[in-house]
Amino acid sequence: MIKNSKKAVILLSGGLDSATACALAKANGFEIYAISFDYGQRHKMELTLAAEQAKLQNIKEHKIIKIDLRIFGASALTSEIDVPKNRDEHKMQSEIPITYVPARNTIFLSYALAYAEVLSAFDIFIGVNAVDYSGYPDCRPEYIKAFEVMANLATKTGVEGKKLTIHTPLIDLTKAAIIKKGTELGVDYSKTTSCYDPSINGLACGVCDSCNLRLKGFSDAGLKDKIIYYKLPHEK
Repeated sequence: MIKNSKKAVILLSGGLDSATACALAKANGFEIYAISFDYGQRHKMELTLAAEQAKLQNIKEHKIIKIDLRIFGASALTSEIDVPKNRDEHKMQSEIPITYVPARNTIFLSYALAYAEVLSAFDIFIGVNAVDYSGYPDCRPEYIKAFEVMANLATKTGVEGKKLTIHTPLIDLTKAAIIKKGTELGVDYSKTTSCYDPSINGLACGVCDSCNLRLKGFSDAGLKDKIIYYKLPHEK
């Protein structure tokens, strides 16, 4: 466990994983500065819930950064491409899915790096997971390690010998383990969303890859997911 009162920057998406990572950072004594991104995603409900989590977890500062990844498209999250539905885990992990947003975590971490340097913070938290996930290349441990090396080469603070660390406290946990840990820390998961294709009023679809992984996680943890779904996996 990390025990200090230093500043940390966290990528806060409004999802289950980032809310848990934030709670873990706080439990380890960090003062939290969060950033979220309005990047043209179709699931903008997550920004509302990121703001809710920022309040619930009493973080020091929360910034929402607007960028437009719809310019490039090529993802079901940033263009008019159908979000995959009703896929099993084997299918999810057999290929990089169309919901992958090109270079998204690299872009997000670059903003977090700049913010950390301005704050004189040497810790960044990101809620990536390489166990129960949809096969994204920028959620893997080797990617995070490589970015951390780059970050320490590319910044004034790094060159001056003040090492920056990228923390991935969830990277080797199952979704059920993440939910159990967050529940122990008091995370209000009713104020999160995981859905890639919510309804017009923000309800989760229940059948996209991310919803399926979330529902399985709660089931495996023996807990009830308190968010409302407008469709469930058995409903076609």
